[in-house]
This record gives sequence, structure tokens and C-alpha cells, in this order.
Amino acid sequence: MPPHPLPSWNETPTRDHILAFVEAATTGPDAVPIAERIAVFDNDGTLWSEKPMPTQLHYVVERWRAAAEADPGLADSQPYRAAVSGDLAWLGTAIDKHYAGDDSDLGVIIQALVGLTDGVSVEDYARTVEEFYRTARHPLLDRPYADLVYRPMVELLRHLEAHDFTCYIVSGGERDFMRPMTLSSYGIPPERVVGSALGLTYHPDDATVRYASALAFFDDGPEKPVRIWSRIGRRPLIAVGNSNGDMPMLDFARRGPREGLALLIRHDDEGRGDTPYDTGAEKAVAAAAEQGYTVVSVRDDWAAVFPDPS
Repeated sequence: MPPHPLPSWNETPTRDHILAFVEAATTGPDAVPIAERIAVFDNDGTLWSEKPMPTQLHYVVERWRAAAEADPGLADSQPYRAAVSGDLAWLGTAIDKHYAGDDSDLGVIIQALVGLTDGVSVEDYARTVEEFYRTARHPLLDRPYADLVYRPMVELLRHLEAHDFTCYIVSGGERDFMRPMTLSSYGIPPERVVGSALGLTYHPDDATVRYASALAFFDDGPEKPVRIWSRIGRRPLIAVGNSNGDMPMLDFARRGPREGLALLIRHDDEGRGDTPYDTGAEKAVAAAAEQGYTVVSVRDDWAAVFPDPS
């Protein structure tokens, strides 16, 4: 008997529904043409851990702390104060407030983020991000971030690819921060990464592309379907997310000419390293039945969460 395609999933109705959907979409006379087999995945909280804060926020916290050490006056205001004091709660709350519709603190974070990269070349930025991924460890689990991808989700990526789906990452996270790790962690090449983007300018004197002093767009909420269409040019057949900000993307897949599959990852497990939470996903969870989302319970549907440490 061949191995099961999703070995880290429990034998639940959720798993069976996913497999049945893929089978129906890819076999028989009504199979979707290969070119139209598009699947999109959020990143933070969907493909890997995002608590106590998204990975990129960990990276920028280290940069803000260094900036405040060089200029102590910065520590009098946020987000530098949080970086210096190690106040992860303020940073996490800022993200939660965004998902609840309040971007007052997120705006402060974005402004400070833009200030870190203004005038930096894309290659130099990529090098600092790659170095971060080589050395950084999760602040609570003390494991490298590469160890904290969700094993069941990587299996789902491979299963979809085996059925001729093209998988994309569509995240509120910053595009160029994700690109150095998506191939090694998920098998997704950088050209299939769609995310928030800093402004870019070309400098002919040294033939470099450098970051500008503003955010070009924030890829969350209703911006996600817009970016999917502008980058991919097709409506996805499958969308996977975990937060209120993913709802437009889930609806975009679910309510197409051919009814799609919308998966909502719910973090409800304790004891295996994944932080349980609904904050930032309350609207999505409450609307799941009405909107036709398939809720994936980390507790009930996943037999394992992370890869083995080895």
C-alpha cells in the first residue's frame, strides 16, 4: 500500500474533505486545467509559527535595539522602547489591534520599519535577512525558525504539487523578508512570493535597486485578492489562511466560477509548542460556517505540528 499523502494529519473529516476536493479537481472529465490549478497560502500562522510575534518583527526588533543603542534618545518612544525593554506584549498587541481594525500602533511599526531600509540595496538587505535566518532562534521555544514550519502544511504543499497545482505564498509579511527562506523551508521559489512591499528605486550611478522611504502597499485584507490578481492573473482554486485579514483571500478562492476550497487554520492546541489563540481570527472563526471555510484544528486535525528536531 502506498504511503498516505498527508502522514502528519489525523484521519478526520477535515483531512478527508481536503483530499476529496483535490481528487475531484484534478481527475475525470470535469478536472480543472493544469494552468488554472492555483493555490495560495498565507505565511505567518499558516505555514509557520507567528507567536509571540511574527518572525519579521523579531528581525526588526533586533535592528531597532541596535539603533537605540547607537542613539539612546530613540528608546523614549515606541517601537524602540519595546525593543530595548523586550516588551513583546506591546508588539504582539499592535498586530492583534490591526486584525481588529485599529492600525494606530501598526502605523508606528511600519514607519520605523521603513526607516531601517531606506536607501539600502536589495542585495544588502537580503544578506542581512539570510544572516538572521542562519542564527536567530524562536524567543519562546529556543529553536531555529527553520524548525518551526508546520509539517502538515508542507505536506499539503507537496500533495498539491503532485496534482499539478502551482502554490504561491500571499502574506501580509514583507515580500523580500520572506524570499530568502521560502525555497528551503517550503519549496516555494522567490518568484512565487507575494507580500507587502517597500518602495523601490533604481540608481543608475551604481546600477542598484534600493529601498525608498515609504511602504508601497500592505498586503492584507482586501489588498490580498488585488495582489493575487496583479501578480498571478488567475483566481486561486485553493486558499489557506489563519486570520481576519485572510478572509478576502479565502472568499476570492471560495466564490469563483468553480467553487473553491478555503481552509482556515485554527490554533487551538496546547502542549506541542504551538501557542493557542483566536485573537486576530475571531471574525474568521465566527464566519467560517456561513462563508464556507473549512476549519483546520491544530489540536484535532494535525498528528504532528513541527518537524522532528533532528
